[in-house]
Amino acid sequence: MAQPRPKSSPLNDLCSALPSLPMRLQQVGRFVAANDYDATTRSMRDLAAEAGADPAAFTRLAKALGYSGWDELRAALTEARRPASPSPFSGRAKGGRKGPNAEISLISDKLEAEAAGLARISAGSVANAAKALHVARRIWIAGFRSCRSVAELLNYQLRLFRPDAVHLVGGSGPEDLDLGAFHGGDAVVVIGFAPYSRASVLSARAAHDSGATLIAITDTVAAPMAEGADHRLLYEAAASPGFFPSLTGAIAIAQSLAAVTFVMGGAGAKRCLEKTESRLAALSQYVAEKG
Repeated sequence: MAQPRPKSSPLNDLCSALPSLPMRLQQVGRFVAANDYDATTRSMRDLAAEAGADPAAFTRLAKALGYSGWDELRAALTEARRPASPSPFSGRAKGGRKGPNAEISLISDKLEAEAAGLARISAGSVANAAKALHVARRIWIAGFRSCRSVAELLNYQLRLFRPDAVHLVGGSGPEDLDLGAFHGGDAVVVIGFAPYSRASVLSARAAHDSGATLIAITDTVAAPMAEGADHRLLYEAAASPGFFPSLTGAIAIAQSLAAVTFVMGGAGAKRCLEKTESRLAALSQYVAEKG
């Protein structure tokens, strides 16, 4: 049975619309996206003074998004901020535990938080993005710095059954050369979390400008690399304890995308995978198991 399409949110709609808005409204929109809590609690004049904008720009922004005015958009943002359930793990990232079993306690807390974060990933959103990969003429995957490993994993798994259609941005030279190769009919997957690398944002903007389908695997709908994205696949990078943001959710999303895209490929994808496996076996890429 097909899963229902995830309900959109006003912040999600705002981020999708940003690239198509006039420049001044883009600036106001980015301010609202980055300060959505203030947008629900402060007056329009206070927000305008903080943003260095005309208060009327907030009304124009709301109307550009299909609302009757700022009050209606603010009400929608307020309603969207109501949590469906409490988040029991985010507070554990603060402070440190002491005692003889502090290390064990930290690991247990981290594993528990990671599992909870995985459970909150939207399976429906990932499935819809996989459909976009399935129909794409070419697939480009962009991940930089710590997210490079996730990009390489997705690139490797997709190439097992679509070897000629999948490309790692910056894999064979400067990434800016690949950005100019994006075209309509392609799909571009960009992976990142705060603080966002400049290369990931440039990749996302190049994808949007080219007319390619943009899939953002990121930690928040307000991420600059998610502006104008056709699909936003959210994971929790900072909810678990530890000195570094977690990539567990991003890896799970990447592997799920590859798995579902393979299934959608049907018999053709299976034949291609078998051919790849035979070639790898002929090259003796794996250690033979002893009987």
